[in-house]
Formats: sequence, C-alpha cells, structure tokens
Amino acid sequence: MFKADMADANIFIGSLIFVEELAQKVKAVVEVEKDRLDAILVFPSMPEVMRLNKLGTFDMSQLGQSKKSSIFKVLKKNGKGPNFEENMLKIVRTLPKLLKLLPLDRAQDARRYVMSLQFWLGGSSSNLENFLKMIAGAYVPALQKTNIPFDDPVNFLDVGIWHPMAPRMFDDVGEYLNWYGTRKDVNEKLKSPDSPTIGLICQRSHIVTGDDGHYVAVVMEMEARGARVVPIFSGGLDYSSPVQRFFCDPGTKKPLVQSVVSLTGFALVGGPASQDHPRAVSALRSLGVPYLVALPLVFQSTEDWLESTLGLHPVQVALQVALPELDGGLEPIIFSGRDSRTGKSHALHKRVEQLCTRAIRWAELKRKTKAEKKLAITVFSFPPDKGNVGTAAYLDVFASIFSVLRELKNDGYNVDGLPDTAEGLIEDVIHDKEAKFNSPDLNIAYRMPVREYEMLTPYAKALEENWGKAPGSLNSDGQNLLIYGKQYGNVFIGVQPTFGYEGDPMRLLFAKSASPHHGFAAYYTFLEKIFGADALLHFGTHGSLEFMPGKQVGMSDVCYPDSLIGNIPNVYYYAANNPSEATIAKRRSYANTISYLTPPAENAGLYKGLKQLSELISSYQSLKDTGRGEQIVSSIISTAKQCNLDKDVDLPEEGVELTNEERDNIVGKVYGKIMEIESRLLPCGLHVIGEPPTAMEAVATLVNIAALDRPDDGIYSLPTILAESIGRNMEEIYRNSNNGVLEDVELSREITDVCRAAITAFVEETTNSKGQVVNVFDSLGALFAIPKKAPWVAVVQKTQFASASRDKMRTLFEFLGECLKQVVANNEVGSLMDALEGKYVEPGPGGDPIRNPKVLPTGKNIHALDPQSIPTVAAMQCAKTVVDRLLERQKAENGGAYPETIALVLWGTDNIKTYGESLAQVLWLLGVEPRPDALGRVNKVEPVPLEELGRPRVDVVVNCSGVFRDLFINQMNLLDRAVKMVAELNEPADMNFVRKHALEQAEKLGVTVRDAATRIFSNASGSYSANISLAVENSSWESEQQLQEMYLKRKSFAFDSDTPGTGMKEKREVFEMALATADATFQNLDSSEISLTDVSHYFDSDPTKLVQSLRTDKKQVSSYIADTTTANAQVRTLSETVRLDARTKMLNPKWYEGMLRSGYEGVREIEKRLTNTMGWSATSGQVDNWVYEEANSTFIADEAMQKRLLETNPNSFRKLVQTFLEANGRGYWETSEENLEKLRQLYAEVEDKIEGIDRT
Repeated sequence: MFKADMADANIFIGSLIFVEELAQKVKAVVEVEKDRLDAILVFPSMPEVMRLNKLGTFDMSQLGQSKKSSIFKVLKKNGKGPNFEENMLKIVRTLPKLLKLLPLDRAQDARRYVMSLQFWLGGSSSNLENFLKMIAGAYVPALQKTNIPFDDPVNFLDVGIWHPMAPRMFDDVGEYLNWYGTRKDVNEKLKSPDSPTIGLICQRSHIVTGDDGHYVAVVMEMEARGARVVPIFSGGLDYSSPVQRFFCDPGTKKPLVQSVVSLTGFALVGGPASQDHPRAVSALRSLGVPYLVALPLVFQSTEDWLESTLGLHPVQVALQVALPELDGGLEPIIFSGRDSRTGKSHALHKRVEQLCTRAIRWAELKRKTKAEKKLAITVFSFPPDKGNVGTAAYLDVFASIFSVLRELKNDGYNVDGLPDTAEGLIEDVIHDKEAKFNSPDLNIAYRMPVREYEMLTPYAKALEENWGKAPGSLNSDGQNLLIYGKQYGNVFIGVQPTFGYEGDPMRLLFAKSASPHHGFAAYYTFLEKIFGADALLHFGTHGSLEFMPGKQVGMSDVCYPDSLIGNIPNVYYYAANNPSEATIAKRRSYANTISYLTPPAENAGLYKGLKQLSELISSYQSLKDTGRGEQIVSSIISTAKQCNLDKDVDLPEEGVELTNEERDNIVGKVYGKIMEIESRLLPCGLHVIGEPPTAMEAVATLVNIAALDRPDDGIYSLPTILAESIGRNMEEIYRNSNNGVLEDVELSREITDVCRAAITAFVEETTNSKGQVVNVFDSLGALFAIPKKAPWVAVVQKTQFASASRDKMRTLFEFLGECLKQVVANNEVGSLMDALEGKYVEPGPGGDPIRNPKVLPTGKNIHALDPQSIPTVAAMQCAKTVVDRLLERQKAENGGAYPETIALVLWGTDNIKTYGESLAQVLWLLGVEPRPDALGRVNKVEPVPLEELGRPRVDVVVNCSGVFRDLFINQMNLLDRAVKMVAELNEPADMNFVRKHALEQAEKLGVTVRDAATRIFSNASGSYSANISLAVENSSWESEQQLQEMYLKRKSFAFDSDTPGTGMKEKREVFEMALATADATFQNLDSSEISLTDVSHYFDSDPTKLVQSLRTDKKQVSSYIADTTTANAQVRTLSETVRLDARTKMLNPKWYEGMLRSGYEGVREIEKRLTNTMGWSATSGQVDNWVYEEANSTFIADEAMQKRLLETNPNSFRKLVQTFLEANGRGYWETSEENLEKLRQLYAEVEDKIEGIDRT
C-alpha cells in the first residue's frame, strides 16, 4: 500500500522514523521515487532516512557521512546535553529570519526547510495547513505560479503547564496554582493544598494538535478521585528541566507533587533516538517522588493489543518500556489506544482507572504517617512443603524480615508484638515447623467465607474454568479460604500460596499455564480489601505473582498479575544478580524492585581425600628427584581413584611402569583438577538484609573483581600484571594449567595466592578489630597519597613478581578502592524505607557484581539494559572464543567431524550480565556477525564469508527461556532473521548445515525453506518453563517420557520475524525435526553465584535425553557447559560440570556448614541441591553413581549430621531422605540394601515425628 501511495504522491513527509526495519523500508520505497517527487521533507529520524530530504537545491545527502557532522553528533547517543529536537528548537526560531536576508536560492530552500520544521513542531491544524501551502506553492510545478498565500508559523509555548479546563497555557507554576484555586468546576477539597497532587508529563505535539483526548481522560479521572494535577509539556523530549521547574515550589524548592506519571512513554531525557539517563536520574532524584511511566499504544491498534497474547509490540517494548526503566520508571500501564480510522488517540478507561488509582496510592505513602501505614510482607513457600516457608534465593528470609521489622519499629512503624528473635518469628508464622504445609497448624490469620471472597474478588468467576467452584481444595478447609500468616500491629506477614498445579501431572502437561486458584486470589484480596495494606513487600527472589498468565508486557484488565496486585503499591526485594526476573516483576506486577546482595563468592577449598591429594602433590614436587618420587605418584593415583577423579583424568593401572615425564604429566593433570576444585568460586551462607559484608568477605569479592581485565577502562587484572612481570602471558598460563603442565599449574597457584595476599593487605588497611570495613575513603586516600607505603606493593615485592608495574597496580587498586566503598555500602533497608515513604528509589543495573561493580551498592531499583545494545563487541569476542573451544572439543570427541546442529538455551539474566555473550554464540555458530545501525543499536546481521569463517555454518535449535522472550523479543527477531538469511544463502550443503537441514525439512513438510528454517523457540506467550522442574521437585512424574512430553508441549512455540507482532506460534513438528538433527546440547554458566545444581532452571531446559530419543540413528548426544565465571573460560562436558558442582558445593564441608549456619533455611538449601542433582539424572543421565553415594555418606550415614538436619528442619530432611529413595527407585543410584533399609526406616521415623506420632 505504501508503494502504491508513493507512486501517486507529489510530496513525502516523514518524522520520528527511528526503527531500523521501518527506516530501511521507507528508504527503499522513497529512494526509487526521489527524482520524480517535487519535495521530500523528513524531520528527526534515522540518518539514512533524513538523507532523503529534498527541497529545491537543499538536501541532506551528506548527513552523517562525516563523523564531524554536527547533526550526526546530535543523532548519535551522547553522554550529555539535550537531544536532537532540543537543538532544533533553538534554531527554528531564529534561522529563518537570518536565511531570509540571503538572496541565494539554496539559502531560501534551507530557510523553507527550517520553517517547515517550525510549522511541524507547532503542530496545530492552522500551522500544518500553512506548511502545506508554503511547500506546495514553492515546489509543486502546477501550483508554483498561483502565488498561494500562507501565514507565518504560530508559536506556542515550548515548555509549560496545560490543563484542559484552563483558558491558556502557563509558563509559571505559581500562576497555574492561582488559576487552579479559582476554579468553579471543582469542590474546595480538590483545590486544597492538602489534597494529593500528581505531576503529569505530556507531549506538546498532542496538545497543540488537539489530539489530547487521552490526556483529558487522565486529568479528569485523577480529579474525580480527589487528586490535584500539574500537567506539564515540552516541545522537545528533554523533560528534566521542566520537571524541576514546574513540580517544585518556586519559593521553598520542595516538591509540589507526591508522585509523577509520564504519559509520553519515552525516557525522561531523549526520545527514541537518544537518551541521557544520568541527567534524568539526577532530576528525578532531586524531585524525590515515585515516577510512573504509562504507555500509549503506538505500533498496534487497540483491537490488536487486546487480542494479542504478546501484549505490547516488541518495538515499543524496546523504546518505551526498557528505556524508561533505566530512569527508574515504574508501572508500564497502557492507558490509551489509537483509532484505526482517524489516527486519533483515545483513552482506555479501565486502564486509566488503574493508572490513576495506583499513582494516587503511591502519593498517599508520602502523606500518611509511619504509625498509621499498613505493610503486608509476603514470603514464598516452594515447593509446597512446611520446610520451605520463606524460600528466596541466597537470602536468610526470616532473619532478614526480623532485621527489617526492627528497623521499621525504630523508625516509627507500628510492629506491636514482634518476637525477640528471628526463630520466634518463624514459630509465629508457621506455628509449628513440624506440621505439614497444608494443615491448619500453619498459622491461620483469616478465614474468608466464600460469599465474601466472591463479593470482593471480581474475577473469581473466571477461575472456575480451571479450578471449579470456590473454595476448592487449596488453601481451604472446605468451607472457607484460608489466609496463612501472622499480624504484628500494622504489619502482616503472609505466606503466598503456590501455583497449585505442581503436583498434578496432567496440568503440568498443558502448553499454557493455568489461572491462579481461588486460594491464591483470596490471599491478594485479603491484603488489599480486608487487611487494607498501604504497601506490599514481596520478600526475596521470587514468588509466583509475576509469572501468572497474561500478556508478556502491557497488561490488560483481564491479565492475572494486574488483577491480583490490584491497587497496592508493590515493593519487591530481588537478588541483585537476577535483573531479568526482577524486570518481569517490574513489568507484570508493577514492582519497585530493590536489590539485595548475594553472599560473597569464596574459593571452595579442599577437604578429605582431596586435601590429602594436595599434600601428596606438594611432597612429590619436593621429593620427585629422590627415590621416593615413584612411590608418591603411586599414592597420588590410588588416592585420586578413591576421590573418583579417574572420571576426569586418565589414570594408569596401578603397578604400570612410568617414565619421569609421564609421572610429571599425571601429577600435573591431577594437580590441575585439584586446583580447579579448590579455586572454584561459591557463595557461602545466606545473606541477611541490611548486613554489609565482613572484611574477609570483601576480600573474596575484590579478589574476583581484580581477576578480570577491563580494557575499556584501561585496567589490567592483577594476574595479568603479575604474569607480565616475569615475561609470561596469563592466557598461556591458564591454557597450560588446564592441560596439566605441572610448572604452569604451580605458577597459576602462586599467582592466585599472591593476588589474595595483596588484596588482603589492601583491605586490612580499612578493617577494625571487629573485622568490619570502616572509613574506606580516609584510609585509602592516605595510601594513594604515598604510593611507596602501599601494602599490596610490599606483598608483591617479596615474591618473584617484584618487578610488577607500579603504575598498572596503582590504577587497579584505585579502582578496587572505589569497588570496596560500594561493596560495604548498605542501603537495602534505607531504600525500602524510601519506597514506603513514597520517595524515588534510585535505579541501578542488576547483574554480576564481579563483572560489573556498578551493580553495587545494593538497595537500588534494579533495571536490565537497553535490549538493542546487545551483543556488544566485547561479548562477540568472548563468544567467538567459547564457540571455537566448543567446536574443537566436539570435533575431538566426534572423529574430527564438526557438529551439524547444536541445541542451546538462552537465559535472560545471563545475557544481561554478559551483555549478550550467549546470544553472540548463536550468531557465531551460524557464521554471522551483528552490525549496529547509525545510532549504535544492534538491529541487523551480516554473514561472514565462508572463506573467512574457515568452517561450516552450524545449525542451531534455540530454546529461549520465557524471561528471555519477554525481555529480548527484539533479539529473538534478530536471531530468526539471521537463521533464515543463512538458510537462503546459496552455499554447499556440507558448508552450511542450516541450509542443508532446512532444504530437507522443507521437502518433508511441504513448506518454503524460510518457514522450514524455524529455529527460535520458547513457551507460549505469558507462560514460563517446561514444568519439568515442578514435576521433579514435587515427585509428580511417572517416566522420563512424560518429562520429555512436557518439554515438547511447552517449549515448541516459535518466533517468526516475518510477523513479529503476533506472538509465539506452536510449531511442534518443525521443533522435533530440528532437535532430531542435534549432535550436542549446550548451556552457559556465567557467574559464580549460580551453577547447575543451585537452581532447577538449568535441568528444566535440558533436552539431552529428549534429543537422544528423537534421533533416528540413536547416536550418542554430547552435552557441554561453557563456564565463563572466571577469566579462564572453560568448555566442559555436562558430566564433568556436575561432578565439579558436587565436589565444590553439596559434598564440601565449607559450603554445607556455611548453609547450616542459617539453620532452618540451610537444611532446605542442602535438600534442594540433591533434588536438582536428580533432575539432571532425569533429563541427561550425566550424574555419576558416586555423587549419590557420597551424599548419602555425608548427610545420612553420619549420625550427628543426620540428627542436626532432622532437628533443624524436619520437613526438608524428610524430603532429602525421600529424594535418596526416589533416585534409587528410578534407577539413578545403585547402593547397598543396607543403605536403602536405613533410609526407609529413617523416612518412617521422620514421618511419625512430623505427624506427632510416638511409637516408643
């Protein structure tokens, strides 16, 4: 249609074309017609579109060709100053007058262009009419001689205050408030300064064009609900100055408003082309009130949005949801649509009601006293078992709640009846730790009659399709719905109900997730309408609310997260290292997500036989040239086998004659494996909200930060600096150490020890007698003033690295000093108090604090990143290294042949932390590279020529997590286009496996090659996970085939870049055919906090056994894990990684004793590791028997340990015993009948104890 319209047009006018795909399409069509058209006017847009401008002798064909071009610089994202429109506004007022004085036609054409922009930005119907008269009269040949008269542009205020009932616009807030006080159309209460006041940010263009119906609706709704409004506008898209100018009292400089709602959908500073987030944050921090960013529909009609499971169009998500979040924006509620006939905006009244009510509720937090505020704290219990109440990643939940409540009490909140200890709090909330979760012994705070539930829950009827009539069997006594929890004064601590279907194998097979059950709905109804919460605090990562069915982004009033949260302001403590799921909570449940610290990572260390092995190796190094060398090696081989290291290192049979070189080689490889285990990073213990790390914990964090090169910042890692001092390359040392070269294994260890000693000396300068870091600024400032006294220099001087560069070390340690300040800063409770007082919580990135120390300090409103910024150049470089190692390993284990297909997983958090490394791995497997557009956004890819690539293009089957799908739908678009582009390349089948398989599949399915090349899959929109984890955790599965069917049913929804706005479409047949070609499965580990058995997500997305069953040749499928948690990136087999995980965590006294220090929660963490290990047995078959055997010896055979676990958390201990028996019953663990009988007897005893039965 666009082509046909252009063929008949005389003039083309375009504006704000900042979407790469749209820009390319517009350029392609208009370029063809450029010579024929009488005039082309393009206002702020992508440079390639603006180059089309043609107005007589005036054009912009050279725009951006020179990087010195001022317009190019404005269009490129820069760090400071206003955006393109702000700069243009400065010249449109004056330049036409100057150009008018010049006689040259070129100057007059330029003058008309600038006047055109002035007309355009004026926006009113008269301005647009005179604009067209001017252009037509000057450039359309048939009209040039008619002398069409036109008026000069009518100027409106560029910046000001507007109100639909006001007689004019205002440029002074005092004048506006004076007018407001004289209004006759509202009651006196609304005019009172004591009424809540909401600031609204509007787009000037909508106001001057009269397209303001949606703004009028918001103003009227706010006022109808008793709130005054101050609606401001700006001609450009920099609202930082207007916010400070109009939302603050000109006299006192204090805020006039209690919350702000942006109705533009854009970042506060900058439009779709460029943003200045630091400037925005500075303005909003100064104002200090909650900042909500509501959305008008732009790229789809209201009908399309309502019918879409996807929700908001992917392009709008990237531009108008992700970018405002970087400013600290909350609550992306869609409040208006666009009429498909007239193009005018119209209000979506139910959504406007929700937006206005929630904005006023945030404002009320600033107005209410602390003593009268009601706070509801929600804890989670998953899997549903009494031993799991208070589940959260890395967090000691009840100790944290206790700490927070004490702080709130001291600050004036009513927390009457709070127990004296965290243990007392546990007893109160779960009433009896030895009771089953679903029994009345869990403390019942409220019994809700069905009639009351149905009256107060408007969507209750909709739940009956999945759950039947209320009350149902979940959170119910058969007559009432039960709310579990405990109230202390004005604080209620409640237990969130679970999904409800985790124990039902049939429901787990559904492709789409079920609605919340009646008990779940009743819980949130109770919080809002019976308890009357002013704010809700979800405590820890993470619950179920944000994962309930509904649109991915841009909720409607029938989406369950929106219905459940209702009107309560939602504050959510989320782990700092999990920005992806925090972003889901932010977008789907309107959460203000506040980050908390994860436990610092420490080296795993050695224990038992592993420690003995290390001592034997030390003996060998000092005695190998004596007659005892051969005997010691024999002991090393024997001990290594006892430690099951023969699965990882090729060890000779005992008694075999070995040369000195062979002995060194064996010892080197065993030593390398020992070093790998000992240096493995693991978080020890659980975090308590508000407790900063100790000095020793700070050392552990800084050692890891210091181990990474940061070339963009000019910072070298400490290992690199030390290696350079002796003429060595650290990468080479790592490589040789991995290969078991004894000298370099020892050198690597020495470098590690010196690094730790140097950083310990550094931190000790700021450590007091209690082991706390204090006065960092003063202490380190003195150190850097006198470099010769630097303690890290003193440490290094005593080693072989004495000549290490002082300048490079100084730069590094100055950086570490800044990091140390952030590591020990503590704002987790402070930010919560700010949120509860209706203040602005400063935003900050989530991710791995080792890779990105800007994640610290915690207590920030977590955001992800601009999805169009990844993968970065650095991520692409890292990806190439990992992919090359993966392909080399696969070739070595596959007779020298390249794999034809690799099935891999993309995670949301991983790609945020690494800026798109695993995304880049997919591109490099395909043999393509990303190319940024003119604004630096990654929106296109280009194939690398085969001769340059030097290998075949490898086919991929990409399983995107539901969270990745929600956050990075634009990157799914990029990946799908990349796969289809590669499939359509005219290349030999043996060098392009994507094309080879697509041709075969197209023929079998009777579809085009493009359709057959569908490789980017995920869940149905609004659904998450394969449900395999739920089945395993709840023992609700019968066979591995059932688990595989769950995976196929839930993960076979494909993304199609040819129809990007339609959401995910089920394409199971293509999915199965693609998986059947896979030679290997592959996943990534990117940070030390989370490994394979820490969470269930990894095995939930593992298709190893499934691929094996789908392959017609039944060829053994390999499985690999890339580990980029340290500078020494590794590609290991899945079985190697599971063994490493078991040795460093579940079987490691350092880890499990650290967990048990947290008591109740610690037992659950141990049980969870065993359950997740069994999950890997179920999906991959890659868990060795000895792992279960050693776990049984550690936790069951040891009578003292058994007693500790039982007394600390009997329910979790019962689950631990049950998992051992289940692993045996399913054939994953072979053990003695004696062990099994002991387990059965123990299970019966625990059951009796929990049920209160005494058989003595």
